[in-house]
Amino acid sequence: MRKKNVIIIGAAGRDFHNFNMYFKDNEEYKVVGFTAAQIPDIYGRKYPAELAGELYHEGIPIYAEEELPKLIKELKVDDCVFSYSDVSYQHVMGVGAIVNAAGANFMMLSPDKTMLKSNKPVVAVGAVRTGCGKSQTSRRIIELLMQMGLKVVAVRHPMPYGNLVAQRVQRYAELSDLQKYNCTVEEMEEYEPHIVRGNVIYAGVDYREILKAAEEDPRGCDVILWDGGNNDFPFFSPDLMVTVADPHRPGHETSYYPGEITLRLANVVVINKIDTANPENIQRVRESISRVNPDATVVEAASPISVDDPDVIRRRRVLAIEDGPTLTHGEMKIGAGVIAAKRYGATEIVDPRPYTVGRIAETFRIYPNIGSLLPAMGYGEQQLKDMEATINNTDCDSVVVATPIDLGRIINIKKPFTRVYYELQEIGRPNLEEILSGFVKEHNLPIKVR
Repeated sequence: MRKKNVIIIGAAGRDFHNFNMYFKDNEEYKVVGFTAAQIPDIYGRKYPAELAGELYHEGIPIYAEEELPKLIKELKVDDCVFSYSDVSYQHVMGVGAIVNAAGANFMMLSPDKTMLKSNKPVVAVGAVRTGCGKSQTSRRIIELLMQMGLKVVAVRHPMPYGNLVAQRVQRYAELSDLQKYNCTVEEMEEYEPHIVRGNVIYAGVDYREILKAAEEDPRGCDVILWDGGNNDFPFFSPDLMVTVADPHRPGHETSYYPGEITLRLANVVVINKIDTANPENIQRVRESISRVNPDATVVEAASPISVDDPDVIRRRRVLAIEDGPTLTHGEMKIGAGVIAAKRYGATEIVDPRPYTVGRIAETFRIYPNIGSLLPAMGYGEQQLKDMEATINNTDCDSVVVATPIDLGRIINIKKPFTRVYYELQEIGRPNLEEILSGFVKEHNLPIKVR
């Protein structure tokens, strides 16, 4: 029998992992290409031969998703495997229609076919959408486990946008490692908060090797913390699955892929942001959880904010900068920057769109519903320069930076600015401390209360 020709439809992350886990050494299939969406400048490259294995000595080309119908015909494709996240069911099935109409099968791999099993206990944090609060939930869980005297190693969902061979296994323990690996802004937003708290965090491309390295980290490892990306399900089989839901987007928990899968896998669901959400929307999310996963433990939490200098906001016309992916494919209309601007008395949130340049202007064209907020975009050097120019062009009095990193450290903001911080705060019981105490006892972990 001839091998089935396969295209993996992705966005430089889940797609590479699906290849590594299911197709890399599988003699029944020949992966003839990847396609790329969501992230700029991914297509036109190759998944390198050094990572692709013995069946792919020339590597595997990466095409633009727009070419999919033509590629299916020209490459005689049998199966197309959908492998990226945080998209509506309408989008997923729209791609499926394109694939089927062009003559190929449309596939989606399950968690069981793609998850690795660790020899350490694994706590996984996911979400039903980008921007729900996965990262702050991960930080809270690590903080609690460390208070018990446990050594926690975090592993982040991939963001391999550069040299894939060099990014095969990345270990971040110092801020200088961000430069070592030429991190984008999106990567720094995820890694820096862990590093400044004294944690080690791994990421990269080859998660089999990453898991082995994390388990054997030189600082020691009692627990692996999977810090998810977008609304994807984990790459590691979790012993405790925590999924974060967002009452600012009620209904999205059951209408976006693969967020509903992540919700159905959950042992614990955190309803975040209840301090700023409409009570009716909170109740809608509760009802969704009860309908989809009635056995899950529900934790309610707030995301209280603080700022370095409220006077930079008070009575000022401010530019609000928010996490990039949360505003783009996450479709959020309000973030910590907006909340801080309103709470601390800004007179106006200035619309940056008349002042955008280059790649930032292109981002607003691709995602026209962003509105009057500026997404922190920095997937490459030019995009970073264009973000800096856009900020400094904008006719505002000051800037509210609501990104998880110190943006002023990597670009020159020529206006007064203040950072916004937000952490997870559980409300009432059950809470994460109780849940993690039970998890630690169940796995007979050596507690050394600090």
